[in-house]
Amino acid sequence: MSAVRSSAAPAAENALEVRFEKLTPEYLDALLDVEFSAYSHPWTRGNFTDALTAGYECQLLMAGDHLLGYFVAMLGVDEAHLLNITVAPAYQRQGWARVLLDALALWARGRGAQWLWLEVRASNLRAQQVYEAHGFRRVGERKRYYPAAHGQREDAVVMSLPRSEEHTSELQSLRH
Repeated sequence: MSAVRSSAAPAAENALEVRFEKLTPEYLDALLDVEFSAYSHPWTRGNFTDALTAGYECQLLMAGDHLLGYFVAMLGVDEAHLLNITVAPAYQRQGWARVLLDALALWARGRGAQWLWLEVRASNLRAQQVYEAHGFRRVGERKRYYPAAHGQREDAVVMSLPRSEEHTSELQSLRH
């Protein structure tokens, strides 16, 4: 899959041609550079290696040789669970998270998933807004889910997106 996304100005020099590639061990160092620059508590090389070994979907969003972002997701019986989504700090606030979420949704739909699930730090309001704009809704929380500074823990907000209209009423009932 490839796409062209342009900045606010429509001039050709502002266009950026991108493509998706599967994560392979050759890209792991570049991915870890992004992961460690984006998070205070990043995934480790072992986390990504385990995800690859388990057969999870690990997609990279590339522009030439530049890694713009990536996602890692696992498939369940009728659902997909987003485990990690990251946009490189230099490319944040340019719409690439939406591109990654669109790719995730297409992948999940193609494998029969009826739901998309994710957790997000309670303090990460910007990410929550991106997810909500994409159609995800808050359905719960996980207390003390994420590691935080000084040995503390942070709550996670659980969000879900039904992939078909028949699940919309189920999602609404979860929220009440």
